Amino acid sequence: MKGILRSGFLMEKVQFDVAVKSITKQDRRFEADGYHFLKDALDHTIKALRNDELIEHRHVSGAELLEGVVEFALERFGPMAVAVLESWGIRQGDDVGAMVFNLIEVGAFGKSEDDAPSDFSGVMNLQDELLAPYRPTREVLVRRKKEVGLEPPTRGNQPAKSSEL
Repeated sequence: MKGILRSGFLMEKVQFDVAVKSITKQDRRFEADGYHFLKDALDHTIKALRNDELIEHRHVSGAELLEGVVEFALERFGPMAVAVLESWGIRQGDDVGAMVFNLIEVGAFGKSEDDAPSDFSGVMNLQDELLAPYRPTREVLVRRKKEVGLEPPTRGNQPAKSSEL
């Protein structure tokens, strides 16, 4: 998806606000702040793609945008990213796709002929990706268990008794 509007221009900001108000009157699944976050995440994604490719990136795929949403949400909200996005109604990739196509319908975002809401389905588990950086690794868990003596006793191939755990 190529964002038609860019941050930084007052007139464009007002037009985007009007588009979001129009959408949220008809579709109450997502909060206005979520749409503003999505626009900022798109801008962030486009900028990152330009830096990576050293050329102007004219189109952002559903998968690229979802990766950008995760990266931007983690930058902006850290471990609270899941809670913040959920408060706006964004729980999965399909929600991001629905929001993108709501913005396309009102003319706030552009699209190519090949773009479809299904571009956002099954690409990633949004919540897992947002929580992944904050989950301990297996190595950390094993080391921690050994440090505090939580390793269950070895009993060959017999299960440990509950009193031994």
